[in-house]
Amino acid sequence: MTTVHTDTSAVGNAPEVAVQTNDHEKATIPPYPFAAIVGQANLKQALLLCVVNPSIGGVMVMGHRGTAKSTAVRALAALLPPIKAVQGCPYGCAPEQPAGLCERCHAKKDKKAADKDEPKRAPRSINVPVPVVDLPLGATEDRVCGTLDVERALTQGVQAFAPGLLARANRGFLYIDEVNLLEDHLVDVLLDVAASGVNVVEREGISIRHPARFVLVGSGNPEEGDLRPQLLDRFGLHARITTIKDVSERVEIVKRRQAYDSDPIAFLNAWEKEQDKLRKQIKAAQKRLPSVILPDPILYKIAELCVKLEIDGHRGELTIGRAAISLAALKSHKEVTNDDVRQVAVLALHHRLRKDPLETQDDAVKIEQAVVEIFGSGAKP
Repeated sequence: MTTVHTDTSAVGNAPEVAVQTNDHEKATIPPYPFAAIVGQANLKQALLLCVVNPSIGGVMVMGHRGTAKSTAVRALAALLPPIKAVQGCPYGCAPEQPAGLCERCHAKKDKKAADKDEPKRAPRSINVPVPVVDLPLGATEDRVCGTLDVERALTQGVQAFAPGLLARANRGFLYIDEVNLLEDHLVDVLLDVAASGVNVVEREGISIRHPARFVLVGSGNPEEGDLRPQLLDRFGLHARITTIKDVSERVEIVKRRQAYDSDPIAFLNAWEKEQDKLRKQIKAAQKRLPSVILPDPILYKIAELCVKLEIDGHRGELTIGRAAISLAALKSHKEVTNDDVRQVAVLALHHRLRKDPLETQDDAVKIEQAVVEIFGSGAKP
C-alpha cells in the first residue's frame, strides 16, 4: 500500500487528509475496447450520451447475465478525454470552477487572495484521467464515504481523514454492479450525495465536507430483485439489455473475446483506430454541446409526450431534452431533430412509467407508440 499525505497547513483546524491507494487496484490487463463490443446499441448509446453531458443523471443497465454490461462500463475509461485537476487535491477539484472547490483548495485560494504580495493566479493544475470507480457490493459505509485514519491517529496522534470511494469518483463515474442487491443504508447514502453533490462525514471526532459529483452507473439482473424506486428515479437513462439472438453476432463475440484473451495488447492495437475515432467524436461533441439548440416546437412535443404517458414529475422532460441535445452533439447537428428525440425517448422514460400490474403491453412498446403519435414515424431507437 502507498499513502500520499497532503499539506493541510492552510486549512486551519481541519483534519489532515490521507489519500490511500492500493497497488493491487491498478489494472494489470487493459480493459476490453469499447469499440469492439458487438451489438448492445442502447447500452453503448446511453453511456456515450452521459459522457458528453453528465447532467443527464447517469445510466441504469438491467439485463441478462453475460451481456457485456460491466465490460462496457469499464471500457469507458479508455475513451474519456483527460480533465484538469488542482495538483495535490485528494478530490480532483476543477481549477476553473471555484464554486466546486473543496475546503482545502478554498483555504489555499483565500490565503493567496489575502496575501497582497502574492500575485493572483489560478491554482496549479495537472491533467488527470477521468475516474471510473467500482463500488463493490460488500463495501462498508466507511469505505464508501471515508473515515478516520485509525493507524495514523494511534501511531502519530494526528487527526487524519482517509477519503473513500465517493471522493475518488468526484468528477467521474461511480459504477455499481448488481446495484439491485445493494444494502439499503448505502442506497440512502448514495441518494443524499447524488442529490447534493457533497459528501458529509461526521464521525470519530472529524467533520469533513467534500465535493462528490459523479455520474452514477448501475447494472443488474432483474431476476435477482427490483431496485428501490427512490434510487431508480435518480438514474437519468434506463437501458434494458437482452441476450443477442443473431447467430453470426454471437459467433463474432466469441471470436473477439478469444483474440482478446490470447493477446490483449495486440487486440487493443487492432482496435485503436476505432477507439481513436470515438475519442475524437466525444471530444468534439463536448465542445459542441453548449451551442446545440432545442427548438420550442420539439420541446412542446416532449412535454406532450410526458403528459400522454402520465409521467410523474418533470424529470422526464428534462432528461429527454438533455439526452436529445447530447445525441445531436454526437451527430454534429446544430439543433435537435424529431429523430433525436425518437432515439432517446425509451431510454429516458422506460423507468418512469407508472407500474400497472394488470398492464399486458410492454413498457418500451407503449412509449414507442406514443412517440409515433406525437413525433411521427421514423427511425426506431
